[in-house]
Amino acid sequence: MKIKTLNVFGIFAAAAMISSFAACKNETSKNTAATTKTESAAPVSASDKIVFVNSDSLLNKYDFYKDLKTKFDSKSKNAQSDLTAKGQAFQREVAQYQQQAQSLSADQRKATEERLARKQQELQAYQQNAGAAFQNEQAQENEKLYDRVADYLKKYAKEKGYKMVMSYTRGNGTILFADESLDVTSEVIKGLNEDYKSRKK
Repeated sequence: MKIKTLNVFGIFAAAAMISSFAACKNETSKNTAATTKTESAAPVSASDKIVFVNSDSLLNKYDFYKDLKTKFDSKSKNAQSDLTAKGQAFQREVAQYQQQAQSLSADQRKATEERLARKQQELQAYQQNAGAAFQNEQAQENEKLYDRVADYLKKYAKEKGYKMVMSYTRGNGTILFADESLDVTSEVIKGLNEDYKSRKK
């Protein structure tokens, strides 16, 4: 009997990353504003009406996102450990059977192989269900992240008199040029973190 080796890492390979606005990359800490600069950046006035936030910087510095990432990193690691342990235990059973197969009767071999086949199917189903549950929880938390940022920006824009708050991501955005004075990222991050801190109390 041939028992397939389970891929216990497959489902969770990229499970820990949350990408509501943009994928959080290592180099974003070096690029926290638009790529273009002006010689003198004047404060943003309400007459400008349109401002932008750097979504890479926002995710890197928003405490709610950082807490979510820590949470899902931990869950992903635990899930991988659990699946690895179950997969290794199953493979040990298979190896033990293969060593003893010659000393078993035909009926015993048939019964053992059927039991191992069922166990493999159960382990595969467990893996798939765990992955689906993980992704569903991620999707729900992503929605919360988006809603929190969007709700805050609605209030922020209304208070400041802005008509639009755009999102900028280095290398993956529609903004090719923007004056630095229109970058309100730091102010938005500060407000978001203050709001998150007050919710945690």
